[in-house]
Amino acid sequence: MKTLIIDATGEKILLGLILDKNIYTGTYINSKKNYDRLIILINKFILKYKTKLEKIKRIYVNRGPGSYAGIRNSLSIVKAIHMSKKIDYYAYSHLDLKHKKKNLDYQWNLKNLGELPNLCNKFNIKKNLIKPIYLS
Repeated sequence: MKTLIIDATGEKILLGLILDKNIYTGTYINSKKNYDRLIILINKFILKYKTKLEKIKRIYVNRGPGSYAGIRNSLSIVKAIHMSKKIDYYAYSHLDLKHKKKNLDYQWNLKNLGELPNLCNKFNIKKNLIKPIYLS
């Protein structure tokens, strides 16, 4: 299954692409310029691995806590993709997963990004539901 992961809550914008059993990742500078062109970064990232947005079956997006601008932009883009392409999305939070797996620190990085879909499924993260968590 083709899966896209978007995390724009931290110091870097993290993108992940799961194509069958292969996991590809990319990071981008967390800046206003990149927030403004996040959909362009996503499209270039997907095309780099010879796939298209229309081929993606699921999107996982980090809903926070973290950067207000990063959360707002990534959630807006995911909602727009959902409305236009009918791709299901799952809005996860590091806090949700961390509380459920008590002894693990789930600050996502390039090494454990592929675990995310299985953990969201295991902990019954609801699809097409967003409740952002902004840092104040």
